[in-house]
Formats: sequence, structure tokens, C-alpha cells
Amino acid sequence: VYILSSVTLPATFTKPTLTITGTITYQACNDATCLPPRDLEFSQEFPVAAANENVSPVNPSVFGNLWQPPSSPSSSNNSNAVAQSIESKGFFLAFIGIFIAGLLLNLTPCVYPLIPITLSYFGGQAAGKKGSLLLMSIIYVLGMSVTYSILGVAAALTGSILGAWLQNPFVLGFIAVIMLALSLSMFGLYEIQVPASLATFAGKSKQGYLGTLFMGLTVGIIAAPCIGPFVLGLLTYVGEKGDPLLGFLMFFVLALGLGTPFIFLGVFSGAMNRLPHSGAWMVWVRKIFGFILIGMALYFVNPLFESVLWYYTLLGVTAFVGGIYLAWIDRTESSGRIFPLIKNLVGILFILSGAFFWVTSVEAYVDERLQTLSLQEGQPVVQDAIQWYPYSPEKLQEAVTKGLPVMIDFYADWCIPCKELDKFTFTDSRVIELSRNMMMLKADLTRSQSSEVKALQKQFNIKGVPTLVFLDKTGKEISDLRVVSYVNADTFIGILRKVLAHDKEQLVKQ
Repeated sequence: VYILSSVTLPATFTKPTLTITGTITYQACNDATCLPPRDLEFSQEFPVAAANENVSPVNPSVFGNLWQPPSSPSSSNNSNAVAQSIESKGFFLAFIGIFIAGLLLNLTPCVYPLIPITLSYFGGQAAGKKGSLLLMSIIYVLGMSVTYSILGVAAALTGSILGAWLQNPFVLGFIAVIMLALSLSMFGLYEIQVPASLATFAGKSKQGYLGTLFMGLTVGIIAAPCIGPFVLGLLTYVGEKGDPLLGFLMFFVLALGLGTPFIFLGVFSGAMNRLPHSGAWMVWVRKIFGFILIGMALYFVNPLFESVLWYYTLLGVTAFVGGIYLAWIDRTESSGRIFPLIKNLVGILFILSGAFFWVTSVEAYVDERLQTLSLQEGQPVVQDAIQWYPYSPEKLQEAVTKGLPVMIDFYADWCIPCKELDKFTFTDSRVIELSRNMMMLKADLTRSQSSEVKALQKQFNIKGVPTLVFLDKTGKEISDLRVVSYVNADTFIGILRKVLAHDKEQLVKQ
């Protein structure tokens, strides 16, 4: 391993030699475990050339073209893999890679709520040619990009979790009002368009452009909590650079990649209004979108409810009322024979969805009460057969005393990947079996503005959720096994086995 560095001497330096001393801290690791960090102290005397003296590398076989004049800055010391990639490939290729990473963000669950919103909004934009729909879709994505960029830079420079914005009652209320306003437009109460004064100022009518930008700015908040390994690395890089403009541009490109598929989705959604024979039945379809938007409004104010019972119950009522209205109250007629059948089928589907939400509300409420009572009594929370304990320093000390490795699941109520871990990964029988050899802790970061949560974030350097931290039996983190995104059961089993093998290897060495 060669470590390159530059040393600059003041012009007044006159000695013929210079002694450089220092300490190198290193740590030996393989793909499974890491040895403890070690310090190597060094001291070396170097000859100092005169100002006009020609010099060359002492070891050209080692340094070769890597040698730089003393005036050149040393290479970046970022250990961040994303930072190293950016520094090595240059910014042009780096921006292309960031754009591709944005495209891949569409595979994360935080993007799912954007799909019905986009369908609902552009489904109501009936006017204009295909070119107008394309322009509106581009404006929509630009609005998403601006918001995502601002939130991303703020998170990078402050070290806070992006999703914390979704715990602010004003932000949640604002988004819910937008969703409700859009839903009312789906029922024909009004059309969202540019005010007449602005249209006149622009010289011609541009229906929906300003509203489209406003919608894009709003829904950009929804995608913000999606933090995977790449986004986390980019957050760290921007924070280390401390350059707000660079950070904005990087996250803007990332969000453009995220939003590009929504350009096609917007054009497709809006174009549905111009299908052949798109008569009264299309008005009925818009009302379906209206009920979906009401459900989305409830989705965003979910964290404000004291109990999940209210959330699922209101979703059930919305679906039940929507089913009755769409199937039997709405008077939309069509000359075709299939349309009445479709109306009844959609109505029945909505009613069944309402029943499902009501059953879910009861189950969720019972689980919530059992968990609350267990936490109040200091008992472990048994969820899907994994014995979870609420995080506390006392539990960490107990694990050290018992010689148990520890896993800490940092999660938040607004984190969809966290819920996927609970539902798909932590319920696997193999995961449950391996977890019995560890102390399993859950750390709730939902209320990210509290002093306790901020201290916990700082202690473990948590920048996003979900984050899974693994400690060995002495209480030290096994840093190379940290997980910062959703992982499936098969991958997670391999990680747990490495944690357990790490402790066994440490025991043999001792």
C-alpha cells in the first residue's frame, strides 16, 4: 500500500535535511472480519534540494507518473467509495453515474406513492396536444428535482435524516391539503390551471404549467426519505466538500434520473383522456383517481395519528364510500354494455379493500397495544418470533456481560424499507434461528427532532434509515457489516453468519 502526500516548506527554510515523523493507523481486514486497528510510528530524514536544483523521484519504479510537484494538492483522502469513484472518474462520468443511480431509485419502495399521484394528476389534464403533455411532464420532474436537491443538500450539510421533514406537521398538512385539492378537481369542482393574469403575462394560455411545477415541488418531498448505500455515500461526499452548489447539482442530476420514468408516465396518464370514444366514462375514471388521492392524503398524515387504528379505519371508510359511490350513486352513463359491469366490479373491489383495511386496523391496533405494554414493563417485544428489545445503554451492557453480539435496527415509522425488513426479512425462519444467538435491539428514530434521537444519531453516525448496526461481544461495531438499506433474507442470513463467525475468530485469537 502506497500513501502519497505532499509537504510544503516555507521560503525561509535553509536546513539541508528535513526529518518527518508521524503515525499511520491501519487495520487489516478481509471480506468477513477485521483485526483491531494498529498504529505504526515512523521517522525519516529527507534531503532538501535547493530552489534551482533539478529533482526526480527517489523510487521511480514505485512513483513513476504518480509523482506530483510540491505545489500540487494531494489526492483526496476520502474513504467513501462514492467519493473515490467521483475523484477517479471525473465529474462528467460521475454525473452520468449519478443519473443512472437515480434511475435505480425507482426500484425502491419510497417511490411507489408517486405512481398513483402522477396518474391522478395527469389523468385530470385533458387539454392540449401530446407536446403539451410532454412539456408538463418535464416541468413536473423538474419540480421534483428542485425539491429533492434542496432536501438532499440540507441533509448532507446538517447530518440529519431526510425523512425527518415528513415528521413536521406543517409539511404533512401542506401535502395532505394539496392531495385533497387535487381530489376535488377530479370530481369536477374546478380545474387546476394558471391564473388568467399569469397566462396573459406569458402571452398565451398554458393550462396547468404552474400547477404542474407546484405539484412537482410538492411530491419531491415524498421520494426524499429513500436512502440507500449510494445516496448515503453521496450525502457524505457533499457534506465533506461543503460546497452547496456542487451538492445541489449532484442531487439535481440524481433526482432527474429518479423522475425520468415519470415523464413517460405523465404523458401516458394524460393521453388517456384523448383515447377514441373517451366520453363520459373518462369522467368516471377521474373520480377513481379522486378517491385514490384522498387515500394518499391520509397516507401523509398517518404519523400525526396517535394510533394506527385511526389511519386504517379512515382508509377503510374512504374505500367503502368510494365503492358505493362509484358503483351505484354515480350517474355516469355509457352506450356500451361493458361499462355498467366494470362500474360494479370496481365498486366491489373498493368495498373489499375497505373491509381489508378495517381488519388490518384491528390487527395493527392489537399488535401496537401489546408492543406498548411490553415496552412499558421493560419486557422484550416478540414480533414474528424475533425477540426484540428497545434500545438502551443498559441492554448494550447486558449483552457485553453475557458475551453476546448485538444488532441494532435503526428505523422510523415513515420508513417503508424498514417495514419491508420487518415483513419479509425478519420473518424468515433461518433469520429467526440465527437471531437467538444475539441481542436484537430496535432504535426508534421517528421523532428525529428530539434530543435523545439526535444524540443517538451522532453516537452511531446514522444518516438514514433503515440502518442495521452490528456490535461484537465487546460492544465494538463491526463496521464493514453495516447495512443502510433493505436486504432480502438470503443476504441478511450471510451477514448474521459473518457476525457470529467474527466473534468466534476473536475468541480463538484471545
